[in-house]
Amino acid sequence: MLLRPAFTASLRLSTGPSSLLPKTPLLTLPNFHTLHPRFLSTTTRAAITKAVSSAPVVLFMKGTPETPQCGFSRASIQILGLQGVDPAKFTAFNVLEDEELRQGIKEYSDWPTIPQLYVEKEFVGGCDILMSMHQSGELGKLLEEKGVLVEGEEEEGKA
Repeated sequence: MLLRPAFTASLRLSTGPSSLLPKTPLLTLPNFHTLHPRFLSTTTRAAITKAVSSAPVVLFMKGTPETPQCGFSRASIQILGLQGVDPAKFTAFNVLEDEELRQGIKEYSDWPTIPQLYVEKEFVGGCDILMSMHQSGELGKLLEEKGVLVEGEEEEGKA
């Protein structure tokens, strides 16, 4: 597409009137998705669906909650801790242990980055979304509505 103006100008000079120029673009780029088709196997999809369903709050991250392997995963764990998520209602999956999970979760959610948070089987977002929701108070409301906070945390926040 970038070469079209220069090509069109040289064609115009060599052929004369612009009525000889084609009315459609000379170069069309293929759809990006046709270059990179998605191949999430049914086995991987089923495993991710099972993982998402394994707890009310599920985080796919790099590393573990005790030893996060990237700053975004660490920040996500800290936000969930600050919000008062009940550890009994939380589980995390280390995507670094399984390359198929690491790529598959991105296709499953149609979200390009890790970490990824699910609450009650619903995709919430990555670290940037969690940070924004935490700062605005939306995350606290969502977690309270879903009943995934440590007992007593809801009342402490209201007092």
